[in-house]
Amino acid sequence: MNTVQSTQTQPLQSKRKKTLKIARDYVILISLALLMAINFEIFIFRNSFAPSGINGVATMIQYVFDVNVGYISLIINIPLAVLAFIFVDKKFALRSGIFVLVFSVFLLVVKEMPFISELAYYTDTGTSTILAPIAAATINGFVYGITLKIGGSTGGTDIIAALVRKWKPHISLVWIIFMLNVTVAFFSYFVYGLNAEPVILCIIYCFISSTVSDKILKGAKSAIKFEVITSHQYSEEISERLMRELRHGVTIIDAKGMYSNTDKHLIICVINKHQIAKFQEIVSEYPETFAYVSAVNETMGNFKKVH
Repeated sequence: MNTVQSTQTQPLQSKRKKTLKIARDYVILISLALLMAINFEIFIFRNSFAPSGINGVATMIQYVFDVNVGYISLIINIPLAVLAFIFVDKKFALRSGIFVLVFSVFLLVVKEMPFISELAYYTDTGTSTILAPIAAATINGFVYGITLKIGGSTGGTDIIAALVRKWKPHISLVWIIFMLNVTVAFFSYFVYGLNAEPVILCIIYCFISSTVSDKILKGAKSAIKFEVITSHQYSEEISERLMRELRHGVTIIDAKGMYSNTDKHLIICVINKHQIAKFQEIVSEYPETFAYVSAVNETMGNFKKVH
């Protein structure tokens, strides 16, 4: 009887966890959309520069025609989200659509909030204007990275990229996004009074935003992979020391050195970055041994210290 009850309980618990995770993701998504809207109001609109992507185009349109970015974002992104829902992925489209909707509506509302306007960063003399894109890009890079991690997007370029990937997978998305950002930077020179400063601020924004989001997407689980080539007589000892002193697992693969025509062992070990010096110290003690290193963007599964 207990076994039957336990078997029935497991699917219920799994379903409950899945529901809680989905609810958590949507709470995070909505919070990030609110943060991004506040970020635009505080650091971008008052400082006469355009951020990257579709929102950069919308910001320039608002500057010239005094049409709120919230309306422009809805007009551009809702049809894109519908197309993504039909042709790409329903989950991705739904989460992207909700983000865009919350972001756009809050942009319309936040303008009427006096306490938000009072927080806006700008200088009458134009000094320290560079701080605005640095702050805005850091925040939006964080928003962008977390949103992608939970299966959504901030709309605009991300949805266009997903649609292009669906219909024309051979096209380089990197160049599409790059050209869009170059276009925004180029037109910002004319939009903001034939001034080179908005172009520079846009470039700074693009660089910092992409750097921050890239770091978040790669995660805090980045590591270092060493591959060590050594003779059979040293491989067991080196492996034992790596496991004992660095407390990470080791994999040994049979290999053959073609130059010397001798049998070798290939030792593979993934370690944390702060352990590089210790790893090098261990390997340097053994003759006929060399290693090469590569970066690991993220570790998944059973990457843990050996107990």
